[in-house]
Amino acid sequence: MTAKRVKDSQITLSQLMQPHDANHFGNVHGGVIMKLVDEAGALCAMRHAQCQVVTLAVDSLLFHSPVHVGNLLVLTASLNWIGRTSLEAGVRVTTEDIYTAEVVHTHSAYLVYVALDEHQKPTEVPPLIRETADEHRRWAEAEVRRARRLQSS
Repeated sequence: MTAKRVKDSQITLSQLMQPHDANHFGNVHGGVIMKLVDEAGALCAMRHAQCQVVTLAVDSLLFHSPVHVGNLLVLTASLNWIGRTSLEAGVRVTTEDIYTAEVVHTHSAYLVYVALDEHQKPTEVPPLIRETADEHRRWAEAEVRRARRLQSS
C-alpha cells in the first residue's frame, strides 16, 4: 500500500448560507454546519483511503462565532492521523463576507472515520506521509486525542 501525503487528500468546500439554513434571527443552524463539517471530513478521508468511510466519532466541534445568512462558509479538511483502518480529519471552518472580504474563523472540529471495504468491513488505509512541522504537531496532538477516546470507551 503506497503512502500518501497530507496535501494529497485535503478538501475545501464552499457554500453560501441561505435563509433555509438559518433560524428566525438569521443565524445558521449548528446542525447545518455540523453536516457540512462531516461531509468535508469524510471526503478528505475517502480521498486518502479511496473507499467508503463512516463516521466513528466527532471528537470536538467548537463554535467560535456565529454564521449568518449571506456568509460564504468555507470548510477546509485535512488528515491529522492514520491508524490501520481509521483516520482523523481536522476541519477548519471560516466565513467570508463576500462584500467586504472579511474572513472569520468560526469553527474547528476533529472527526474520526473508519474505512470500509465492499463488504462493509473495516479495511486498511494507506500510511500518511507527514512533511511539515505543522503536520507532525497535528499528528502528535491527534495521538493524545486518540488515547483519551480509548481511555473513555
